[in-house]
Amino acid sequence: MTARISAEVHRSFPGGAGIRAVLDEPLAPGQVLVLFGPSGSGKTTVLRAVAGLDRPDAGAISFDGETWFDAASGVFVSPQRRRAGFLFQDFALFPHLSVEENVAYGLGRLSREERKGRVLEASRLLRVEPLLGRRISMLSGGERQRVALARALAPRPRLLLLDEPLSALDGPTREELRGELRALLHHLGIPSILVTHDRVEALALGDRLAVLVDGVVRQSGPVEEVFGAPADTAVARVVGTENVLPVRVAGSEGGLVVVEAGPIRLLAVDPGHLPAEAFACIRAEEVILEAAPGTASSARNHLRGVVTSMVNEGPLVRVTLDCGVRLVALVTRPGAEQLGLAPGLPVAALLKAQAVRLVPRS
Repeated sequence: MTARISAEVHRSFPGGAGIRAVLDEPLAPGQVLVLFGPSGSGKTTVLRAVAGLDRPDAGAISFDGETWFDAASGVFVSPQRRRAGFLFQDFALFPHLSVEENVAYGLGRLSREERKGRVLEASRLLRVEPLLGRRISMLSGGERQRVALARALAPRPRLLLLDEPLSALDGPTREELRGELRALLHHLGIPSILVTHDRVEALALGDRLAVLVDGVVRQSGPVEEVFGAPADTAVARVVGTENVLPVRVAGSEGGLVVVEAGPIRLLAVDPGHLPAEAFACIRAEEVILEAAPGTASSARNHLRGVVTSMVNEGPLVRVTLDCGVRLVALVTRPGAEQLGLAPGLPVAALLKAQAVRLVPRS
């Protein structure tokens, strides 16, 4: 059953900065809403307000029809009663306690037998059962992340909140755990809200995306929609990738992988261990436009399309094409004039295989 998170978070800070974020998003079981934006945009402030760890200056927060905070009427539900699991950015594990004691930390209201059962349940799910007797100092970064997540899950929360869950890990560990974390979140069936400033993590982990800029939610919706069609230039600057196409793997040839995006096929560099479903990410400046039908070149992807719109952006022109899928290119004004670009004009879009970056979805 789909729940709904509604949050209006107003918070003032010294120096005149502040947050006036408004969220109203559906959250189906196992679905992940990503709060995305640069550092200082207010993502963590909103997450902590939803958790009940911080109290906004004004606004209201409700989840699944239950009011958790309402400044006007004085309602403030404690974090414990909200039953929201929280995974901190630095994991916030207690170094003087064992792994077992850390996982059991939020279960004090339960009987000893119930606590033991919950600890085993969460530790088996996160594959940390063999570590239960160890101290936190004896664990690797990846093991600490698993223990912290087990602790968040042990009370059986109805909402899971994750603050930059992979940022404290080294690069290889982050790559290894990214797909595993998404699969786990979907398997659990618990709706989640996740904070990140990393584009790849937002694409790989999220189902829906809310972009925060200067404390305001500027756009929200399905991940591929927000990345592929930014609502304004501020969102476009933050997401940084204008073309995000859901694709399915169709085959491989010569170290390249063939993917299908709707009616088109693209060749991309194989990142290895690619699942059947992924996102193809293409920066607009990597799309080369030529007069149709296009000339022979080193680009492996030649797409025929029609110009649907053009927007001037200083010395550049943002050109939107219909190539069977929506594709955005950035060209210089002289280049656009030389090609005689105008809505309705047939063109060829050329893409090198290395310009098509594939992000796994599981």
